[in-house]
Amino acid sequence: MNGLVKAKNDSLQTAILFWCGLVIVSSLYVTIPLVSVFSETFKVTTAQAAWTGSAFSLFYALGFLFFGPLSDRFGRKQMILIGLILLTLISPVLGIVDHFILLVILRSLQGMAAATFAPAALAYVVERFPVKKRVTTIGFVSTGFLMAGIAGQVYSSFVSQQLGWKNVFYILGAIYLMTSVLVALILHRGERQDQDQDLLAPVKQMGRVLTKKPLILCYLITITLLLAFVGMYTTLGNYLDKQFGLTSQHILTIRAIGVIGMLFSPMAGRLVARFGIQYVLRGGLTLAVLGLALLGFSSTVWVVGIMSVLFVTGISVTVPTLISWVGQLGGEARGVAVSLYTFILFIGATLGPIVAIWFLQTGSYLFTFEMLALVLSIGLFTSFFIRPDHG
Repeated sequence: MNGLVKAKNDSLQTAILFWCGLVIVSSLYVTIPLVSVFSETFKVTTAQAAWTGSAFSLFYALGFLFFGPLSDRFGRKQMILIGLILLTLISPVLGIVDHFILLVILRSLQGMAAATFAPAALAYVVERFPVKKRVTTIGFVSTGFLMAGIAGQVYSSFVSQQLGWKNVFYILGAIYLMTSVLVALILHRGERQDQDQDLLAPVKQMGRVLTKKPLILCYLITITLLLAFVGMYTTLGNYLDKQFGLTSQHILTIRAIGVIGMLFSPMAGRLVARFGIQYVLRGGLTLAVLGLALLGFSSTVWVVGIMSVLFVTGISVTVPTLISWVGQLGGEARGVAVSLYTFILFIGATLGPIVAIWFLQTGSYLFTFEMLALVLSIGLFTSFFIRPDHG
């Protein structure tokens, strides 16, 4: 009986962590469909408006370098709650600002607050869950992160079309308030770790991590992933509008179809066990490159939809596979190696809209998709130089 109760409790906590990952990371992506809206509302260029996304992801990435050690000191649940409370306070304010610079500053603060979740949540899973459930639970949390890439865009597009862009942030505030209550009631408090640990110790370890050639090659692949992902979705809305004359509702549908590709993310572990980490990594990257390269040549909307699913599937398989490999190669510095991986992943997300808009201004939609595919191809090419026995 106790075992059944424990299993139900573990499942409930897994569900809460998945939900947190989904709604917190969605904030990164909510401004992708709003770039043109911000450009018109605040009378700024499209490239400047894209900073509403890039500022968030930059500070989100920087936050990972600090909040892992802080969660050791102050506790996992406490860090998650602090982040959610800050998001509850900051998000609605975004809807009332009337200066673009203030909007970008608040998005930066929102990104920093959102960064409290991932390092605390992953450490919480390792500490609280039995070994046989850890991989599955981390898989669900990672799936929440990935699904946020589509869910955030779909939510933002729908709410802004129906209620106006300001309500995107008002409703987010309410969602974070509700999530804070759920976390407070359901997650276990846990013990604080390493009270006397030097908070700069992980920074010192980073120097050692960055001397390992296999890890440097992994990080080179890492930066291409979300750069291509965010870059593609930054371009997609305008492409569907200008090239195919789609309505906002139809563009929303094409964005949502990408969720199908996310469903393959939890399968990455099984694929690695069967085929090996190198083959799964290269396979995922190959799918992503093909989907992105063919997207620009698509002659019908449905082909665009299929290619976007192919692209998202490749990214969704690659992200958890690469994080697993970085963990292996990191050895005793695994925690720092993974934190650095996450930092670099979201530096890629920061560059995504900037690079995509620069490509668009330089050439056509076809040129933009092909150049983003070329960036991702660099990651694929790099994967052939990492050996499984390295580390």
